[in-house]
Amino acid sequence: MSKCKTSGFKGTNDYGKSEEREGRSCVRYKCGLLNTIQDVLRQRPGWVEVKDEGEWDFNWCDVGWLRENFDHSYMEEHVRINHFRNHYELTRKNLMVKNLKRYRKNLERDVGRMEASKCEFFPCTFALPSEYHLFVEEFKRSPGSTWIMKPVAKSQGKGIFLFRKLKDIMDWKKDGTRSEEQKDAAQVESYVAQRYIENPYLINGRKFDLRVYVLVTSYVPLKAWLYRDGFGRFSSTRFSLSSIDDKYMHLTNVAVQKTAPDYDPEKGCKWQLQQLRRYLTAKHGRETIETLFKEIDNIFVRSLQSVQKVIINDKHCFELYGYDILMDQNLKPWLIEVNASPSHTPSSQEDYEMKCSLLEDTLNVVDMEGRLTGKEKRVGGYDLMWNDGPVYREDINLETFGSACFSANTHLGCVNDREKQLRRLLKPFPGQKRM
Repeated sequence: MSKCKTSGFKGTNDYGKSEEREGRSCVRYKCGLLNTIQDVLRQRPGWVEVKDEGEWDFNWCDVGWLRENFDHSYMEEHVRINHFRNHYELTRKNLMVKNLKRYRKNLERDVGRMEASKCEFFPCTFALPSEYHLFVEEFKRSPGSTWIMKPVAKSQGKGIFLFRKLKDIMDWKKDGTRSEEQKDAAQVESYVAQRYIENPYLINGRKFDLRVYVLVTSYVPLKAWLYRDGFGRFSSTRFSLSSIDDKYMHLTNVAVQKTAPDYDPEKGCKWQLQQLRRYLTAKHGRETIETLFKEIDNIFVRSLQSVQKVIINDKHCFELYGYDILMDQNLKPWLIEVNASPSHTPSSQEDYEMKCSLLEDTLNVVDMEGRLTGKEKRVGGYDLMWNDGPVYREDINLETFGSACFSANTHLGCVNDREKQLRRLLKPFPGQKRM
């Protein structure tokens, strides 16, 4: 496999320097997935798919392709790819917690306990088998508590179970006594043991979590965008701690819920975020829910800052993260996990349309065509949340602005009039007339 073919190498005759600066009328793309992103790429004016070893300018790949090819690829200035090299520092469950713990510890040392307390948004978590003994100490401090066990590198609810007794996880203790050589030979699967949120916020008696999308276009400096749309993922069974073996009650993953006996594909198990925010505002008041959403903003920024120094920054890379946030009965948001490859497979027509808009706007922000100035605070459904510092809303009065939790230029769960905004913002695609 030659370097030029794996990398999107551009021959000298393909594009002139002026077109390089102004954006390109033809974008050659490679896509390794067969879902909504493929539809969006095919419908984008001037974008042409390349197969196999063809040269490309833009690659939407899976993490397996990245792992095998990234280090062997030469990329020209204009080329873009949809993952950072070591994205797993935030998206593997054990590494995410390791980085958050270190970040919190450094904040307490350098700034103080008050600042470090703003990182108290992830449940008590231990990596197994390596931290088994620390886990047992914590487990014994609160007998009868419920814990949840998760494989560090799996998704869609695979391999997850709840437990209350140590005998349920004795296999991991045995693995923890192996030597490094034995571990390498046997490839022990790593898990995290996490204190289960026993008091989740319920709607109609059912547990749910939030799937929210954050786009990072740079880590140095940190530049992050928050999408206005997302959804709540509901369990199909009413919540109870009396039955910890019922995955349809405790796991909100769509991949799990759609296998439930009473799953209705027409209704699905999702609420759009606008609907959910309206419901919460009606029940608890605008001020309370604005505080909740500010605290969710805080989770996004702090988690990204926790990996900012370990992620290998590369101007060719961007990352669309799928954040999973759980609320408890006290309206405290908890970070459950971050996904590097959030599912773009739709569960309904409404879900398909939302994901198409999300992906179209991701391409608009990445801007292969060179239609943006680089100073935009909003592009379609994305709001610039952080640009080497907080990005404030136009209507914020900085003198009266509270300091308890930063308030970024975010509108999560608010109106998403993206098409109107894009018509005002963007020049037409090359060869198109403005509508």
